[in-house]
Amino acid sequence: MIEGVTVRQAGEGDAVRGVTPRWVALPETVEEIAAVLRACAERDLAVVPAGGGTKLHWGPPPERCDVLLDLCCMNEILEHAAGDLVVRAQAGVTMDALAGTLADKGQELALDVPFTEDTTVGGTLAAALPGPRSFRYGTARDLLIGITVVLPDGTIARSGGKVVKNVAGYDLGKLFTGSYGTLGVIAEATFRLHPLPPDRRWVVAGLERAEVAPVAAALAASQAEPSAVEVDWPDPDGPLTLAALVEGTAAEARAATLRELIGGGSPTADQPSWWGLIERDEVLIELRFLPDDTAAVLDAVAGTGMALRGSAMSGRVLLEARREPAEDELAAALSRLRERARAHVLAAPYDGLDRWGRVSGLPLMRRVKERFDPGRRMSPGRFVGGI
Repeated sequence: MIEGVTVRQAGEGDAVRGVTPRWVALPETVEEIAAVLRACAERDLAVVPAGGGTKLHWGPPPERCDVLLDLCCMNEILEHAAGDLVVRAQAGVTMDALAGTLADKGQELALDVPFTEDTTVGGTLAAALPGPRSFRYGTARDLLIGITVVLPDGTIARSGGKVVKNVAGYDLGKLFTGSYGTLGVIAEATFRLHPLPPDRRWVVAGLERAEVAPVAAALAASQAEPSAVEVDWPDPDGPLTLAALVEGTAAEARAATLRELIGGGSPTADQPSWWGLIERDEVLIELRFLPDDTAAVLDAVAGTGMALRGSAMSGRVLLEARREPAEDELAAALSRLRERARAHVLAAPYDGLDRWGRVSGLPLMRRVKERFDPGRRMSPGRFVGGI
């Protein structure tokens, strides 16, 4: 199909939310990605980029999918300037492999992704799911300092660090982070790094639901500077656990300060087994809210029967269904939650759900989509408002 690019017939295992492509292309360079997208543009073929495949079942199914662009062969760490705390990697590098390479130099990319073994750099940016330590270090968008993308017509564009060519007027890193593959293909990314902390301590304690909001507010204002405060509530009818993390110098003393604010728990060097993980993602909802609304959000979650995990301090939690609810039951739960928070469905088997709720910036997002992908060939229908 395309000279120099490996292309194979697709099978059922390549389906994106039940939509099976016709072909799978496996480019090995940025130029080969560009060649694939030029060929698809000439033939009006729809393309869905894929990394490790951990989130291909998230979001609605694509309106059409002719080519699955598998970036598994784009798996090189191109540059690690340890002295500058910067790394540049291809989109198919797994977060696990990247972490191992950086750790050898005593550094890390401070993103806590839920499936490190298979999640890739490109997929981490495309889905932009924040981890526990985003309170201190920021999200993927904040740590990204340069990006190379391939636009739907095959144009290669670069933005940020090591700029060669930019698209005038656009910050490509911020646009493409969280775009679910609907604007083009993320090919390479450059990140700002941090030194591995010399020490870490967690303070883990059981709390009553009503205690979470005031404790989280006190921790957020504490001079002990926690890197993260996570809540684990596996059964809304059962006990709730709060864990606070401190990193760096004097970690044990700072953890003792947090223990006083929490009112219990013992500092430990052992990370909680549930920390930052997603256990069940067949039905997965993300809630975002102002920290002042924490108590009201927890009250709303109590009526859903769903497990909760996330950061009350940052106002971001995930809900996981312990069993697969009926579509009308899930829709009712969403309606209740949206009275208290912004809620969108990351994963669910139902196509009739309002996955995103009200999105105030949708008109602008539609204009950006039209500017970058007027032919609607990149993951059509996979993002907000059917973008």
